[in-house]
Amino acid sequence: MDCISYINRKSGQRETEEVFAEGAIRLLYGKSLLSKTLGRAILHLFAKWPFFSAFYGWLQDRAFSKRKVLPFIKRFAIDTSEFQAPAESFKTFNDFFIRKLKPEVRPLSSNPSMPADARYLFYPVIEETDTFPIKMRTFCLRSLLQDEELASRFSGGSLVIARLCPIDCHRFYFPFDCIPSKAREIRGRLYSVNPFATNENPWIWQVNRRMLTILSSDTFGEVAYLEIGATNVGTIVQTYQPAKFQPKGQEKGYFAFGGSALLLLFEKGRIKFDQDLINATNQGLEIRCLIGQSLGTST
Repeated sequence: MDCISYINRKSGQRETEEVFAEGAIRLLYGKSLLSKTLGRAILHLFAKWPFFSAFYGWLQDRAFSKRKVLPFIKRFAIDTSEFQAPAESFKTFNDFFIRKLKPEVRPLSSNPSMPADARYLFYPVIEETDTFPIKMRTFCLRSLLQDEELASRFSGGSLVIARLCPIDCHRFYFPFDCIPSKAREIRGRLYSVNPFATNENPWIWQVNRRMLTILSSDTFGEVAYLEIGATNVGTIVQTYQPAKFQPKGQEKGYFAFGGSALLLLFEKGRIKFDQDLINATNQGLEIRCLIGQSLGTST
């Protein structure tokens, strides 16, 4: 497997991602003989039985996990000045993982804004793309949404994929003013959403455990907002009130420990993504964006 490259939107520079637990991911999803035999056997065991991921997440909530926080921050050069609480105050690793950021370090754009700190891909028309990691022969809206009517509604629409790495703040937010439905769980497996996994197995998006919320907006109509669970994500927590108005930038929820992802589905012709976002995806690269940065404009 090659290294993972992405564009840093803030600097415009191409960077290489340092992958957390890269050795394990390469074993489970690689192309070597060892990966295709032992790796695949372990992979399907862990993905099929959520107990393993839940147990690992439980360990990150134990007091002894606190000792990992400061070495993790140092290794990945995470900016602690953005934290609401001092790094030393976190009681467990998961406490650090779901940390809150100071509002002023993530100012909101006047446009619809990014729902999370993440690495993003943008598809203006889902059915017209054949770039990674969405290969349309294996990506199906009906399978993803588990709802024939919704699949029809978003056919021909636009898709946003946001991949949250372990180094990211794992709280997620509403990208525009809206009234959200109650989140509905779609049960599934817990495969990794790292590009090492999804580039070769794009069906992962529609088989992983996920939560689906419909956002109703005067500007964007109805938008599907999905939180995708992944390996070692023990819990997806919703912190918002359903059927109540939610302003842009209001917290929607958070992921407990592990890598994870968000998907946004817009109805056909409802949004025009910013050009730099589309350019990155057309190059086959993710682009790292921050909470509050511009997503695009209404059409």
